[in-house]
Amino acid sequence: MSPAIISLLDLGATSDREDAPSMRPGFDGWIRTAPSLFDDAFVSPAVAGAMLAVDLRRIPMDSDLVAAHPRAFAIRRSGDDDGPVDPRRAMPPVGAAWARLRDAGTADLLRAPIVARLGEACRAGARGFLLTNAQAIGGSFLGAVVDDLVGGFPAVAILIEAAGLGDDDLRALAGRGLAGLVVDGRASDLRSAGAIAHYQRLRPIAPVLMAATHDLAVAAALGDGVILPADLADSAAGREALDVARRVAGWRGEMRRLSGDGAAITALLRTDATDVRHAGDALVILANGTAVSQPIGHGHAWLEQAGAAFEALEQQADLAPGEVRVLGTRRADPIRIAGPSDASVAADAPRLVIEGVSPSVAGGDFAVKRVVGERVAVEAVIFADGHEQLAAELGWRASDGDDWQTMRMAQLPNDRWAGELTLDRLGRHEFVVEGWLDRFGGFRRDFGKKLDAGVAQPVDHAEGLALIRAAADRSTGDLRAALIDWAERAAAGAGDPAASADLLLSPELAAVMDSADDRPHAIVSPGQSIDAERLQARFSSWYELFPRSMTDDKRRHGTFADVIDQLPRIRDMGFDTLYFPPIHPIGKTNRKGPNNTLTPEPHDVGSPYAIGSADGGHDAIHLELGTFEDFAALIAAARDHGLEIAIDFAIQCAPDHPWLKEHPGWFAWRPDGSMKYAENPPKKYQDIVNVDFYGPDAVPGLWLALRDVVLLWAEHGVKTFRVDNPHTKPLPFWEWMIADVRAKHPDAIFLAEAFTRPNMMYRLAKVGFSQSYTYFTWRDGKQELVDYVTELTTTAPKDFYRPHFFVNTPDINPPYLQTSGRAGFRIRAVLAATLSGLFGVYSGFELCESAALPGREEYLDSEKYEIRPRDYNAPGNIVADITLLNRLRRAHPALQTHLNTRFLPAYNDNIIYYAKPEPAGTGMILVMVNLDPHQPQETHFELPLWEFGIPDDGRIAVHDLVGGYRFDWTGKAQWIRLDPSEPYRIWRIAPGETA
Repeated sequence: MSPAIISLLDLGATSDREDAPSMRPGFDGWIRTAPSLFDDAFVSPAVAGAMLAVDLRRIPMDSDLVAAHPRAFAIRRSGDDDGPVDPRRAMPPVGAAWARLRDAGTADLLRAPIVARLGEACRAGARGFLLTNAQAIGGSFLGAVVDDLVGGFPAVAILIEAAGLGDDDLRALAGRGLAGLVVDGRASDLRSAGAIAHYQRLRPIAPVLMAATHDLAVAAALGDGVILPADLADSAAGREALDVARRVAGWRGEMRRLSGDGAAITALLRTDATDVRHAGDALVILANGTAVSQPIGHGHAWLEQAGAAFEALEQQADLAPGEVRVLGTRRADPIRIAGPSDASVAADAPRLVIEGVSPSVAGGDFAVKRVVGERVAVEAVIFADGHEQLAAELGWRASDGDDWQTMRMAQLPNDRWAGELTLDRLGRHEFVVEGWLDRFGGFRRDFGKKLDAGVAQPVDHAEGLALIRAAADRSTGDLRAALIDWAERAAAGAGDPAASADLLLSPELAAVMDSADDRPHAIVSPGQSIDAERLQARFSSWYELFPRSMTDDKRRHGTFADVIDQLPRIRDMGFDTLYFPPIHPIGKTNRKGPNNTLTPEPHDVGSPYAIGSADGGHDAIHLELGTFEDFAALIAAARDHGLEIAIDFAIQCAPDHPWLKEHPGWFAWRPDGSMKYAENPPKKYQDIVNVDFYGPDAVPGLWLALRDVVLLWAEHGVKTFRVDNPHTKPLPFWEWMIADVRAKHPDAIFLAEAFTRPNMMYRLAKVGFSQSYTYFTWRDGKQELVDYVTELTTTAPKDFYRPHFFVNTPDINPPYLQTSGRAGFRIRAVLAATLSGLFGVYSGFELCESAALPGREEYLDSEKYEIRPRDYNAPGNIVADITLLNRLRRAHPALQTHLNTRFLPAYNDNIIYYAKPEPAGTGMILVMVNLDPHQPQETHFELPLWEFGIPDDGRIAVHDLVGGYRFDWTGKAQWIRLDPSEPYRIWRIAPGETA
C-alpha cells in the first residue's frame, strides 16, 4: 500500500516536465491529466512519478477494442456539415468511444485490457491514478480494477472521484485499499451541514482528498488531504492550505460542525476516534468567513456542541478576515467524588419524594403572603417507585403553638395532591406536607380491581386478613381490641368470598385501619411559613393628602383639626386609608422654595421630607400641625369615619436634624467635615442628608433608633406605614425591623415606595413589606398592562408581592395624565381600582390636576414645597367615578385582589378587557376600558361563556354595575363602542335568570 497522501499538485494536462513538484516543497506528489487510456502518450516516460487522472471509459475510436466490440461503446456520429444527411448511409463516428462499463457484459469484456494498460503505465513509472467520472463507471467495476491492479503493483496509489457515487458504489469500494476519494472542492458552500455530512459519509471508505479551487484552507481542514491547482500553489492561500492540511493529517475520526448556519465563524471538531464519545484528543478548526475580524474568546459555546467534554480552549486573539486557525484540545478529566455510603445507609433514605410544594417562596426561605381568614390551597407532587398506593396529609399550625391541624390531601392526576388550610389567626403560620405508603389502601384498590375482573383468589382475602392482624399487633387499647374483632370476623367469613369481600372493602374497616396506620416510609416536606395579615394588606383604598394644605388660605398652615373637617369628604368617596407624607419638624438649613428652588422666602414652608430641626426629629410633630393630643384626636375621629391613618416613614434627615449632633457616627462625613446631600439623579435634595447604616456607631444604635420610631407611632395608633425609598436602605435592616415590629404589633402594614428594579422590589416584599408601589403608573398601553399584570398574577411574585396601584403621587405626574384630559383620569382610576385590590390616589387627582413642570414628570407648584388649598367641588371633577369604584370594590370581593385577573379577547389594541371571577364561582365581574382618552373606539369581544359551561350560542344574565340596569347577552361574540365621555364599562355576569 502506498504512503498516505496529504497534498497533491494538480498540473492539469501540461506535458512540461519542468512543472513537476520535485521543484515544489510541501507536496507529496502531482497529478497530470492523462490522454486516453490507449493513447501512446499514456505510457510515455513523461508519466514517471505522476498520478495520472484518467477516465477509464474513454477509448480512441481507432482502437482494436472498438472495432472488435462496437456494441460495448457509446459512439457519437455526425454527418457532413456541408450537405444533407443521407439516411441510406451510416454517418461517420467522431471523437472518442465511451465504454459502457456499468453494463456487466462490457465490464467483464474490457476489465482485463484496461487493467493491463494501467499496469503498463505503472511499469513506465506512474505513481498511481485518479480515476475520474466514477459515477458513470460504477463501484463494482472500479473495485475489481483496483484489486487486480494492486495485486500486480502493491505500491500503486489509486484515487477515485467521489462525485455522484451512490451507497452501493461506496460499499463496493470499501476495504479496497484506496489511497483516497477525491471531492470536488468547487462546491459553493464547503461549510454547510450537508457538505460536512457527505465528507463524513465518505471517510470510512477511504481518506478524503479535497480538490480545492477556493476557500483553500477550509477545504484542507475538511479533508484528509488537499489537491491544489498549480497556479495557486505558491500563493499565501495555498501555503496556508498546505499548513492546515499537515495539521489535520491523521485525524481520521468523527468530524462535527460546531457552529450554526450563517455563523460568522465556522467551527469544526475533528477527533481521534470514529465516535466522538470515545475520543481522547481533538482539533477545533475555526474559519472566519467574513471580511472583518471576529472575536473567539475561550470558545466555550462551540465546545458545548461537541457531544463530549473537552478542555476549554485557551484565550485566543481575534480571527483575521478569511483566517483558518487549528487549535488542539483533549478530553477533560471527569470530576470524581467520594463514592456513596453502603447500601444499609442508602436504604434508610426516603423512598418517597415530595416536591413542587405550593404556595412557596424561594423554596421556603421567605413567607407566603395571605390574609387572615383566607383559605389557602396547597398542592404538592408526591410519588414513589412502583405502583404502591400513597397517602398524604397537610398539617399546619400557628408559629406560637405546638398543636398541628391536619387534613387528608386528595390525589390529583400526575402525582399531584391537594389540600386546603384556613388561616384563623393574625400572624405567622407554618405548613408541611407528609406522604407515606398506604398499604391497606393499596390492598383495597387492587382487591377491588380483581373482584371487578373476577380474578380474586383466596390468597387475596388472606392478604387482607394479614394486614388487619399486623395492625392489631402494633396497636394498643381500644384500637387493638377493635382490630382484633375485625380480624376475627374476617377469618370467620373466609369461607364466603362475597361476605369476606364486603367486610374487607367496608369504609368502617378502612377508617379503623387508617387510625392504626404506621405510615411506612413517611416523609415530611420542609416547613413553609405563611404570614396571615389583616385584610387591608391586600384590599384597601388609599387617599393621600398634605395636612398643611387643609386650609382655605395659602397663608394659613393647615392643622390636624383641619384634617378632621375633611374626613367626611374622604369617607364619602369610599376610601378607608388616609395617608400623610411626613408630619415631623421640617429643617431650615437648605430649605427648598416653591418648585424645588434653592432661594426660599422666610415664609416658605419647605419640604416635609427634610425631616428634623431644633424642634425634634422623627419622633416629633411639626409644631404648626398640632400636638400629640391633636394627633390622637385625629386618629379617633378617623376611626369614627371608618378611616385608618397611615404615615410616611422616611429615613432621611435635614442638616439640622438633632441626630447629626447627638449621633455623628450615624452619618458619613467628608474629609473636610461636610456632608453630601441626597440625590436620585436627575433629582437633587440639597435639604436632605442620608444616614449611614454601617457607620462607625450605627450598629446597633441607628437600627434600634429607627425601629423605636416605628414603635412610637404604633403606640400612638398608627399601624400602617408607607416607607420612602426602602430600596436605598439595607435589606437586612428591613427584614430585622419589620419582624421586630410585627412581633409586638402583628397588625402592622408596610408599603414599599420602591420605584426601582424588579428584583429589588420583589426582594423587599420577601423580607416583609406587605405592599409595594409598582410600574402601573407608567403602563398605559394595552399589551404592557396585560404583560405586567400577567407577570404579577401567574409567576412567582403572586405568592409574596402585592401591587399597590397608585394613579399618581406628589413626586409623579405621569405623562399620560398631563395630556389626556378628564377622560384619562377616569381611565386610570378604573384600571387601578379594578385591576388590583390596592388602589391609591394623591389629592388633586379627583380634580384632574395635571399642570406639570415643562418636560418633567413633576407637578407645577408642587405641594411638596408649598401649601396648596383646593376647591374640592370644582367643576369637572371625577369624584362620582371614584365614589362608584370604591363602592363596587367594597360590594364585590372579586375586585378585592389582583390575583384573579383574567384578560379576555377584545379585538382592538386600544380597548382592554378582563374578568374578575368571584371567589365562590357563582359569577364574574367584567371590566372593559377604552385606553384612548381622545377618540371613540369600537371592538368585537368575547363573553367567557365557557367559564360557566354555556355553549357559544347560549344566554347569560348581565348587570351593568355602572348604569344599574340588567339585561341578557346571547352568544359569545359581541360588539361595543366606547366613547371618551364614557370610557369604561363594568358588568357582572352570571348564569341563571339574573346577575
